[in-house]
Amino acid sequence: MRIIQATLEHLDLLTPLFVKYREFYGSLPFPDSSRAFLEKRLRRKESVIYLALPDDDDSKLLGFCQLYPSFSSLSLKRVWILNDIYVAEDARRQLVADNLIRTAKKMAKETNAVRMRVSTSSNNEVAQKTYESIGFKEDTEFKNYVLPISEGL
Repeated sequence: MRIIQATLEHLDLLTPLFVKYREFYGSLPFPDSSRAFLEKRLRRKESVIYLALPDDDDSKLLGFCQLYPSFSSLSLKRVWILNDIYVAEDARRQLVADNLIRTAKKMAKETNAVRMRVSTSSNNEVAQKTYESIGFKEDTEFKNYVLPISEGL
């Protein structure tokens, strides 16, 4: 498998799997809005998206991850938020997520980030085990809260 950084040319390949990711977490599909959302992130360079592809096939997407930049005022450094990661059902148990996260970790080091953050459902034990196996630690110092502002799509 190879991991590449997504560009606008990958939107048609990425959108269907992004829609499945959203559905996995209970969102309605909205393929057109999903594509427009991804296009904006890429066009404005507001996120970094990595794609996992088979070595010999540019038309099949095994998985993706999307990271958003943030900053830590306490450490005066960049933080990367691993906001989205999803592996196609027929590509699971092939270390796709591991390879995507390792590539993201390399990018975080290259951009002098102090850390990467990730959140997942409290019942998603597969994801939790994957994150822990790569070195993520559960945050015991800070408790996270969410303030809803508006309903999503």
